[in-house]
Amino acid sequence: MCTCATYATKDHYFGRNLDLEYSYNETVTVTPRNFPLTFRKEKTIDTHPAIIGMAFVNEGYPLYYDATNEYGLSMAGLNFPGNGYFTDPQNDKDNIAPFEFIPWILGQCRNLSEARTLLSRINLVNIPFSDSLPITPLHWMIADQNGSVVVESVKDGIHVYDNPVGVMTNNPTFDFQMFRLNDYQAVSKDPAENRFAEGLPLEQYSRGMGGIGIPGDLSSASRFVKVAFTKMNSLSGDDESASISQFFHILGSVEQQRGCCHLGGGKYEITIYSSCCNMAKGIYYYTTYENSQITACDMHHEDLDSADLVSFPLVEGQQIRWSN
Repeated sequence: MCTCATYATKDHYFGRNLDLEYSYNETVTVTPRNFPLTFRKEKTIDTHPAIIGMAFVNEGYPLYYDATNEYGLSMAGLNFPGNGYFTDPQNDKDNIAPFEFIPWILGQCRNLSEARTLLSRINLVNIPFSDSLPITPLHWMIADQNGSVVVESVKDGIHVYDNPVGVMTNNPTFDFQMFRLNDYQAVSKDPAENRFAEGLPLEQYSRGMGGIGIPGDLSSASRFVKVAFTKMNSLSGDDESASISQFFHILGSVEQQRGCCHLGGGKYEITIYSSCCNMAKGIYYYTTYENSQITACDMHHEDLDSADLVSFPLVEGQQIRWSN
């Protein structure tokens, strides 16, 4: 499963954890303005905003997991098993396959308002990328520097939810995830107060007791609560180093360690990578499970008027900086 979040200091940041039991050898990929964006049921977009993000490039097509365009609009697709539902093409809609959804939005929109306009016409269709890459049930978070929404295509249609907490995980549906936060309104970042019974001499024997009740397991519902609490209460300096450090700590609050989520057959879900993109500057930062050092890629260091994809293999293995 996965977790997605936004964070703001003087700049705005968007990123995610990709939690899976395997990797597709994804790369940091820059799609320049003149790379043709093709779609199975809609016309090709020949010229568009440049895009940077994490993608599995297959047959020359960038299958983005998460991405940001040059205007700062950002989007990520997260697993949504048992709920994601895609339909047949409709004549009066923009018929987009799930794997095309991120380039469809980021290739045409500068902000969330423009994205909402496209979303009003969208129909997510049941078309796989290929026989070897069948449809994955997904839902999506879209964000700019002023807010975010969650898009879910389920059996009763497409729902677009305002996202006041700026986080998303997996199941259940986003409206229920938000409702469950009501159960945690008594927890606090502040020291606990004795509301159990007047006159009962209860002791604060540890720091952090105001947060007792915040879940710590790896289920998607629990991760939603944990990352929402962490993100909404986070404080940091506003320079780039402090901001991205805090963002990775937010994602780290719900990262998955090998051995803790057994899927059967000796397979374990882990956090394959964590990402953080400065939405205004187009700088994409990431860490991997085997490399906790932050690596960065600046889209503006590439020729954004090119017609050719640029991909950067992930830096794997710990990059240890020796002190002696």
